[in-house]
Amino acid sequence: MPQTYINGYSMHYTDRGQGTAIVFIHPPVLTSLNFQYQVQKMSANFRTVSFDIRGHGRSEPSKEEITYPLIVEDIRQLMDHLKIEKAFLCGYSTGGSVVLEFLLTYPDRAAGGIVIGGMSEVSDSSLRNKIWLGRILSQIGAVGTIALSVAWSQANTKLSLFQSLFNDAKKGNPKNAEQYYQYSLHYNCTAHLGKIHQPVLLVYGEKDKLFHPYAKLLRQRLPKSELIFVKNTKHQIPTKAAATLNELIQQFIHRCDQ
Repeated sequence: MPQTYINGYSMHYTDRGQGTAIVFIHPPVLTSLNFQYQVQKMSANFRTVSFDIRGHGRSEPSKEEITYPLIVEDIRQLMDHLKIEKAFLCGYSTGGSVVLEFLLTYPDRAAGGIVIGGMSEVSDSSLRNKIWLGRILSQIGAVGTIALSVAWSQANTKLSLFQSLFNDAKKGNPKNAEQYYQYSLHYNCTAHLGKIHQPVLLVYGEKDKLFHPYAKLLRQRLPKSELIFVKNTKHQIPTKAAATLNELIQQFIHRCDQ
């Protein structure tokens, strides 16, 4: 798998397929492997790019504090390195927040956004507590504990998927994971959503009730958005509803290209 020196650190990434580019962005502790079903299937029709955020998976730990603007800049420089002028940004969970930040920061480099179970702010106590727990566990160096939990929630009885996700996630740098969680707690771009004029696909699990208020908020505030709830699915859409997600993304991009 390729490694390249991007914006001051050695980044692990994958670049497969040809055509319209899609860049995938993962949440804390999880890695680019969380999108393996998207990369495997969609590379036949699109150029799929996934990468490990600083201090995650096989990317080098970051000396700089992890923030969304820093991740956005890393993505832009990766796109420059790969000679990608425009891409669709696809982020899962807090990775969806990074998508919104990219659309606000580099609108000329984005063809559109795909937000999977994401949010523009963390405003309810239940989600804040979950992110806060991740931050505390990272702070005490218990990344392996988080890795075990998130890998199992994504894979359940698919043992080979669990093993690959867990082995990659447990490599995370505790300090960088803590920083990613910490920034997620305080990020809020809700007041600026009206400035995003690219098309945005919002995908949420029908059973993921905790995130439904965020889904509706984004649908109301984003000028060009469409909201889809995936039936009989909770939060783990990239792995547990992969075929449905892949089809939704493909249809969305085709509509945008017309």
